[in-house]
Amino acid sequence: MNIVLHEPEIPSNTGNIGRTCVATGTVLHLIKPLGFSLDDKLLKRAGLDYWKDLDVRVYESFQDFLEKNPGAKVYMATTKAHRRYDEVTYKPDDFIMFGKETAGIPEEILVDHEEDCIRIPMNESIRSLNLANSAAVILYEALRQQRFEGLQEHGELHRLSWKNRED
Repeated sequence: MNIVLHEPEIPSNTGNIGRTCVATGTVLHLIKPLGFSLDDKLLKRAGLDYWKDLDVRVYESFQDFLEKNPGAKVYMATTKAHRRYDEVTYKPDDFIMFGKETAGIPEEILVDHEEDCIRIPMNESIRSLNLANSAAVILYEALRQQRFEGLQEHGELHRLSWKNRED
């Protein structure tokens, strides 16, 4: 899977998303301008020591991203979408794109890709969820649909350690 952040502004959100990407074997794509440096302490702190293991790719613009990923299937997360994120079928090489924290994905991009826009249901009293939370919600739905292929499950280890405590 692939997560795309279009002009992210908050380093801790990007760091958290990067950590989730490492945990799931997902590539992180960042489209400039970024609201921080890739050497930012908050970015590294949120990503912990996992940042070094992240497959991160940086693009100068959305057009640059499209040119370097021809034919990519890109789902665009936006509160303006008519379709819920769980109403699409994700494939392993799909891209899930999120916009900057203060403005989302630019309207001119959304208009050209309306059929690929998805949203997370929420109460009308809130504008949006935190970017890192939104990325995790949608990414894990995509991975669930793929039966978490390639991801290790730790449940058996936890059950064994609990069992040993009961003895």
